[in-house]
Amino acid sequence: MSARPRIALVGAGNMGSHHARVISQSPDADLAVLVDPREEVGRAVADRFGAEWAPELPDLGDLDAVVVAAATEAHFELAMQVLSQDRPLLIEKPVADSLLRTEEILAEADRRDLPIMCGLLERWNPAVMAAKSVLREPIHIRAMRHSPYAPRIRTGVSWDLLVHDVDLAIQLFGTEPTDVSAQLGFFHPSSLVQAEDVAEATLAFANGGVAQISASRIGQHKVRSLTVHELDRLIEVDLLRRNLTVYRHVSEASVDDGMGFRQQTIIEIPEIPPAPEPLTAQFTRFLELVESRADAAEERAGILPSHRVIDHVIAQRARA
Repeated sequence: MSARPRIALVGAGNMGSHHARVISQSPDADLAVLVDPREEVGRAVADRFGAEWAPELPDLGDLDAVVVAAATEAHFELAMQVLSQDRPLLIEKPVADSLLRTEEILAEADRRDLPIMCGLLERWNPAVMAAKSVLREPIHIRAMRHSPYAPRIRTGVSWDLLVHDVDLAIQLFGTEPTDVSAQLGFFHPSSLVQAEDVAEATLAFANGGVAQISASRIGQHKVRSLTVHELDRLIEVDLLRRNLTVYRHVSEASVDDGMGFRQQTIIEIPEIPPAPEPLTAQFTRFLELVESRADAAEERAGILPSHRVIDHVIAQRARA
């Protein structure tokens, strides 16, 4: 490997452009090639960030790793092409367009002992990382991820939004759920047939823990909230503003001054240290995997659980 890893990026769309910016700004890697079959779009992004443009993924002989931010339907073929040349891969979620294909990609990465990372970006939200550092024993999680309708995203909300909070719940409980139930809603006339606009999921865990997760793209403003209950504390995380508040109820008493019940709750607002944007933190982690400074097997093992849950959730489409 060269002193600075040379990265190929596939995809010059909305997410691909963000990846291009982050990679090009990295002091520890070079954006060497940007791949997109649309020459006008791909060449414009490549020129903007100082990369070569290519209409298709080239031979990876002089490239050290690949980031895939293409359409989901193209993920399987691209991933297998990258892995067949023994190159580390960062791929946007979902890894592939079916659970079976996702499992096949991860099995190939396992067989070759190659780093593979999925773009589950909220893991790198500074407020989430701070919340993890103060958590002890979560028992109940509630998450809400609502957005106004975005015409460019016409496929289901489960893969677009719900997956992030499913992944966080699994991360915070430290294990896969033992049971998943879900309800889907189909409302917007511009959505594709069988593409849900609302998804409500409940996850049950072996220790008795419960996570209730709500995703919607028919909201009228953007909401990204996460609350984690312990027996004696509540940790409230605002994923948009990237802050957290900790509540601990200490007493409740009845008094005779006409004011009725009074409650006392200690409120703590932990300071979150300055941190890079999540996409930058994620790419930094990817470079650690590329350079064998992080555990590739552990990273691979953390991908499939959320994909299994979402696969179960979208199975409800057949019942709609």
